[in-house]
Amino acid sequence: MGKNNHESKLKLKATPEDEDFRGKYESGKIGDRLLDKYFDAVKKLVEITDVTSEKAKAIEIGCGEGLSTKRLSNFMPKNVTLEASEYVEHQIPFAKQNTGLKVTQESVYELKHKDKTFDMVFLLEVLEHLDYPDKGLEELKRVTKDKGYIIIGVPNEPLWRALNMARGKYLREFGNTTGHLNHWSTAGLIKFVEKHFGPVVAKKTPLPWTIVLAKKDEKTNS
Repeated sequence: MGKNNHESKLKLKATPEDEDFRGKYESGKIGDRLLDKYFDAVKKLVEITDVTSEKAKAIEIGCGEGLSTKRLSNFMPKNVTLEASEYVEHQIPFAKQNTGLKVTQESVYELKHKDKTFDMVFLLEVLEHLDYPDKGLEELKRVTKDKGYIIIGVPNEPLWRALNMARGKYLREFGNTTGHLNHWSTAGLIKFVEKHFGPVVAKKTPLPWTIVLAKKDEKTNS
């Protein structure tokens, strides 16, 4: 799949179109328990926002085959219209089938949405894959309404790598999962998000992830 005009100006190491993310949110018994706790943490972050009290729009960026979006839709407030988007074109049919929602093919660096479209944006297990996470976050900020929210989930480093090593995975890469170009501790993620989006108002740390809720701040440097 060809790159859009904006991406063609960027040197990208990330190759999501060549990676297989199918089954990412399907796991064994232990993995399922961890994922249940992960999405329970996301749910609790949604519940503390004021998006639950009025008609609103939300989107998950980088939804893959849509299994994460499907989980989100199970607890999204009735007043919120949820949709999703994905960069890898061949994932779109799976995402539409799994969610029954509107799914747009687009790059995180050049979203096909107008300024200030969404009250809430989800970016789950995507930021660590981006060559330019700052540019991606600034684009998400553009499509978020004033005083809107973003929920970002990333692996909690270096815990993530240590756990990979403990289970004998990615040993030659010292536990680094294939495709992970960025590595954040909880404190590091909060600092990054507050620099490029707005203040982090809450965080959750379900093993082995960090998930933060941030509110858009127009004064944040872009």
